Amino acid sequence: MMEQKELLKKIRLYLFDMDGTLYLGNRLYDFTIELLESLKASGRKYLFMTNNSSKSVEDYIKKLHSLGIESTREDFITSSQATAYYLKEHHPGKKLYVCGTRSLKRELETEGFAVTENLDEVECIVMGFDTELTFKKLEDVSRLLLTREGIPYIATNPDYVCPTEFGSVPDCGSVCDMIFNATRKRPVVIGKPSPLMPLLAMERSGFSAEETAVVGDRIYTDVKSGINAGITGILVMSGETTWKILEESDVKPHLVLRDASEIRDAIK
Repeated sequence: MMEQKELLKKIRLYLFDMDGTLYLGNRLYDFTIELLESLKASGRKYLFMTNNSSKSVEDYIKKLHSLGIESTREDFITSSQATAYYLKEHHPGKKLYVCGTRSLKRELETEGFAVTENLDEVECIVMGFDTELTFKKLEDVSRLLLTREGIPYIATNPDYVCPTEFGSVPDCGSVCDMIFNATRKRPVVIGKPSPLMPLLAMERSGFSAEETAVVGDRIYTDVKSGINAGITGILVMSGETTWKILEESDVKPHLVLRDASEIRDAIK
């Protein structure tokens, strides 16, 4: 295996998960700003790559600004954007029922999709990380899946939990399991561990697989998406994953770091 510092210096494009990697909830890790500045100063590029579809890119720009990080739309690759890309490729023009936040609905509308709550008009279901979830949305999705044979059903991400300052809360994957228990239907999942987001990031940035790495705190989404895309998968132990989870995992990262500050130290 390539020596850790040598590998980190070889990477030119870093795809950072955010929650659990650069911050936790509303608490920025003390190394994050210096890490990002060091990457820029060295001529490297980074993108923020998140499965969290509860916030739009504009929401993330505002959140990072509140934490002291300036960013633009071009700095992000999100599961919402990847879902829009997938829908354009496979279900163009279809009217969507979105079990998600107002932000996710606006994001999809910005990409040209019509979003409706009229079940008679719905042609495709999109499930997101819905921090505005109601029982009516669960009932609507169940009704559509049980009464519309073959209706396209897409989930933005498979995460079971989202980390917070106090622990975890249920994420999109947990809600998809609720729907499965009622309908026996599973969605097409777009976000990490699918390779789509890393592949879109490389296409946009012009970097090769050998020059690109995913950095995140989850093996089953972050690291696996890197491995599935044929790029370096780096696990940081600053979020969800414990040493026990790592030991028991069939998927093994290329590198394991205490936290992302080790990247900063390697490229200095």
